[in-house]
Amino acid sequence: MNRQNLFTAMMALAALPTVMAAQSAKTWTLQDCIDHALSHNITLQKNRAAETTAAIGVKEARGALMPSLSAQTSQGLTYRPFQETEGNIVNGSIASNTANKATQSGSYGINASWTVWDGGKKRYSVATSELKAQQAEAESDITAQTLQEQIANLYVQILYLEEAVGVYSQLLHQDSIVCRRGEEMLRAGKISRVELTRLQSQMSSGRYDMVNARTQVANYKTQLRQLLELQDEDMTLQPLSTTDEAIIAAIPDKADVYAAALTWRPEMKVSELAIAQSDVAVKSARAGRMPQINLTGGLGDSHITGGRSNFFSQMKTNFNANVGVSVSIPILDNRQNKSAIERAQVQQLTSQLDMADARKALYTTIEDYWLGTTNSQAKYIAAKDNCASAQASYDMVQEQFRLGVKNIADLIDARAELLSANQNMIQDKYTALLNRTMLNFYSNGTITL
Repeated sequence: MNRQNLFTAMMALAALPTVMAAQSAKTWTLQDCIDHALSHNITLQKNRAAETTAAIGVKEARGALMPSLSAQTSQGLTYRPFQETEGNIVNGSIASNTANKATQSGSYGINASWTVWDGGKKRYSVATSELKAQQAEAESDITAQTLQEQIANLYVQILYLEEAVGVYSQLLHQDSIVCRRGEEMLRAGKISRVELTRLQSQMSSGRYDMVNARTQVANYKTQLRQLLELQDEDMTLQPLSTTDEAIIAAIPDKADVYAAALTWRPEMKVSELAIAQSDVAVKSARAGRMPQINLTGGLGDSHITGGRSNFFSQMKTNFNANVGVSVSIPILDNRQNKSAIERAQVQQLTSQLDMADARKALYTTIEDYWLGTTNSQAKYIAAKDNCASAQASYDMVQEQFRLGVKNIADLIDARAELLSANQNMIQDKYTALLNRTMLNFYSNGTITL
């Protein structure tokens, strides 16, 4: 193999990892991003862990309704090293004498208790636990919905800036052509060195704008990767449909979106569950004024060594069973129950006010998206016409500058107008797409761009 072929083979091998990486690079759609985040986002996983904890609380509250049962045993050893005569020992109903210096005893018991009636406090505790479990689930849903909104915003922002980079790149290419023409005109004595410097400064400014936009793209991609719990993966996003039909599509009615959002948005469910919890809390506090009835029962047995009776005889004789009922009636409790009821009623009012706040915040959000869509669509139509006019004007001024009819100030002004028109059109286009997508999301819970 000659040196040329060897060099070519080495270059091909060096480029192979880059080519393979480019071939394996994934193009992420918005749905890909959302699905990955819903499965891997750490904050959302913490919320789901809280759901599991709340479910355990429900089981615990239900278990408190059942009787409790416990078994216990104790074993003892007594040693009297200086005992010289027989001593009396009593074990249950058995009394006897023993001269043993060491005696061993044992007792055994099984006890049960059950709260027959407590005014319903334990059942209210079960209801509260179940509501908290539902609330934990709704909190996870809120996190998931917020996560999807953040991803959609970042996704659109990245695509907007990437398109802006394309505009800056195109203008920078035109700036380089104009600069070369300026150098020719300088050599021909048609412009001064100062005027050429202004053209070169314009090109440097365009290069700065492009670098700045690329930096912003990288920053937003970093934020998106953080939401998706990705490391340094180079993300390529799937472009959106930016046809006029997609941008100026019909806007859903604001009242219809609000009415639909009230039926399914997790924020509303959390507020409703908070009100339900406060209602249960009031009932539970009032139950503190009710009598409490407890049923208890047990089995017991014991034995001791050194007596005249053997182990089995003692266990038979000492076996016992007991059952009891206790009734507790609150009369004076230093105002504890009344204060508990009043606090629960205050919380009940607070929960209702929180619901009103949540409804107002939801309506404000939907109204902002609706106004943003309406304004952006109208502005996009005007911006599109303005962009076409600015492009035609810039092309004409650029040609006139080439012919020496227009000066550098006219060219720079025309370029600035073209850049502003392009920026406005791109911004209005993606703002209209995003806001209308959010309206649909609040209406049916699905994000589609």
